[in-house]
Amino acid sequence: MGVIFKTKDKGSITELQTAVIFPNPNQPRKEFDQQELAGLAQSIKENGILQPLTVRKTEDGRYELIAGERRLRAARLAGLSVVPVIVADKTAQESAVLSILENIQRSDLNYFEEAEAISRLIEYYGFTQEEVAKKLGKAQSTVANKLRLLRLSPEIKNAVISYGLRERQVRALLKLPEEQRADAAEKIHKMNFNASQTDAYIEELLHPKPQKQQLRRRWLFKEKLLYINNINRTIETMRQSGVEFDSTKRIENGYIEYIIRIPQDSPVN
Repeated sequence: MGVIFKTKDKGSITELQTAVIFPNPNQPRKEFDQQELAGLAQSIKENGILQPLTVRKTEDGRYELIAGERRLRAARLAGLSVVPVIVADKTAQESAVLSILENIQRSDLNYFEEAEAISRLIEYYGFTQEEVAKKLGKAQSTVANKLRLLRLSPEIKNAVISYGLRERQVRALLKLPEEQRADAAEKIHKMNFNASQTDAYIEELLHPKPQKQQLRRRWLFKEKLLYINNINRTIETMRQSGVEFDSTKRIENGYIEYIIRIPQDSPVN
């Protein structure tokens, strides 16, 4: 198994064969970036594992991982047969809770994995939302908002992850009836809406304006574009014709301002 090393702050570090270490069943992460693992494996080949894994010994003589699954996977990719570990004296429940908390606090869990992990702490291990929030250093309202994400159907969850929508955008979808969410998520993705635009779009779906007013508003917008394009074409035609002039265009306070200055060839009466 290797030599046991004593450290002043971290306790006992030993080496274990990777074959006797198995993942924690409560690991909230479902997907691992293979390119990222390959990069970590290369780093491990060159520098070794800089931070030991944390495990606990089970009754069957194997070792259950508490923290460090990415490092374990990368070590195996790098061809290591042994890895440095800290063997912690923890129960199965303590191991599960520590594994979940350690992964939630990482920044690269997606928001659904994080929400599912928080839900597991509450449902299976008896934590309250307030207790989870305290352990994570978050506001209780933040925890509550993350748990709301679990109301979405599996199909919507898969879609918004593939679209790359942000958590705030996904929470906005929850305001819509179930039957509207898929189409709304697709449009948010296709239109590349930011968070504010998403909120405005969802609000429009929830409180649509009368049809006549919507048509008039769109027509007025098309008219404006027509006039603006005409001005731009006129300026370009003058430039190509060799007319001597200066022009400036400025957008300020919701207005587009054009200033065209043409030198006088003769006095104007």
